[in-house]
Amino acid sequence: MYYVYILFSTSLNKYYIGSTSNMKERLKKHNSNHKGFTGGTGDWQIVWQEIHSDKSIAMKRERQIKKWKSRKMIESLIAES
Repeated sequence: MYYVYILFSTSLNKYYIGSTSNMKERLKKHNSNHKGFTGGTGDWQIVWQEIHSDKSIAMKRERQIKKWKSRKMIESLIAES
C-alpha cells in the first residue's frame, strides 16, 4: 500500500504534500529535528490521505496535488474527505 498525504503545521500555518509506503515512520521523520522543510517544528499532523495499491499511481497523484500550488484547492480537498 502507498499513501498520498497532506500534513499541516499549526506553528508554520503551512501544508506539506507527500507520499510513502509507511505512513507511521514517515510522520515520525517529519516530526523529528532534521534538515528540510518539515524539520524543526515537530507539530505536523495528517489532515488528509489516500491509499493506493500502486506506487506509480500514488506518485502521480502526489505530483498532481503539488502542481495545484493553491492553498484554497488543497483545503477544498481536505474538506471533501
